[in-house]
Amino acid sequence: MPIPPTLTWLPPPDGPAVRMIDQTRLPGELVLLNCRTIDQLCVAIVRLSVRGAPAIGCAAGLGLALAAYLSESKDVEHLLDELRQAQAALAATRPTAVNLFWALERVMGVAEAAAPAGIEALRDRVLAEAQAIVAEDLETCMAIGRHGAPLLPDEGNVLTHCNAGALACAGYGTAEGVMRAAVATGKKLHIWADETRPLLQGARLTAWELMQEGIPVTVICDNMAGALMAQGRVDCVLVGADRIAANGDVANKIGTYSVAVLARAHGIPFYVAAPLSTLDRATPTGAQIRIEERPGEEISLVAGRLREPITPAGAQIYNPAFDVTPAELVTAIITEVGVFRAPYGEW
Repeated sequence: MPIPPTLTWLPPPDGPAVRMIDQTRLPGELVLLNCRTIDQLCVAIVRLSVRGAPAIGCAAGLGLALAAYLSESKDVEHLLDELRQAQAALAATRPTAVNLFWALERVMGVAEAAAPAGIEALRDRVLAEAQAIVAEDLETCMAIGRHGAPLLPDEGNVLTHCNAGALACAGYGTAEGVMRAAVATGKKLHIWADETRPLLQGARLTAWELMQEGIPVTVICDNMAGALMAQGRVDCVLVGADRIAANGDVANKIGTYSVAVLARAHGIPFYVAAPLSTLDRATPTGAQIRIEERPGEEISLVAGRLREPITPAGAQIYNPAFDVTPAELVTAIITEVGVFRAPYGEW
């Protein structure tokens, strides 16, 4: 069965709703989730039914369209107030991925500009802009793939951390998009997928996606990466990003920094694939990036898949969702407009 889009707009009569693959149910079952209210969409983002910086941005844009179509307001200013409330609620879901805020600001800008045309025109333009973000994201990922494919070996092993595939985007993927594009040119790749504790996005999602594409993949525990590198079994590392500071510091899933340090120690290229919407020019360095901290139960119950905690009762748990890899550890950043290398003074 073909895999449905990561997320899409569901129009009436079945909607309005934002339809998405519920990623918390993978790989065991492929379930579609319809978010029919802003509250439902916010919960879906927080609980990671939809995740990955580009996909969260797409969800946020469609969320404002949902708010516009759910509104019963007969007054444009009141409708704009409702959209601003929806914007605030969506913005409060996850603090690190900059695409969320970028998409909200972009769609709200269109809404405010469309206000003089009346309520119906405002609704239509908001939906059109949100759908444009989704369509552009897919095109962007394919462009990232084309620019990044030449960097990968003709035959070899690529290590990736977390999930930066179609599930993290509107489709195709950023880091995985580069892998897909490289394989499409005839390169023979094998992927090492870090399990990516504590939510196991690599074991659950990356491995599942690559298997659907017929790309050889082997799941490893996060603490195996260094041993593989020492054995000469990793040719390069390729990851995605949730926010990139102006100086090239990269925020990505927790554990990415450790992999980057190991790659540098073993003389292995460390590549980041991300759209320019992930670049936060207003944030000078990674030190200013706000890192989301998530519930300790994600660690103690292993992504909610255990009934009994693996930690002693009363033990404190620290669960930051992301870490920051300094720009000096990044060999290159692959975007839809080309490949950038340090120093990252001009983007």
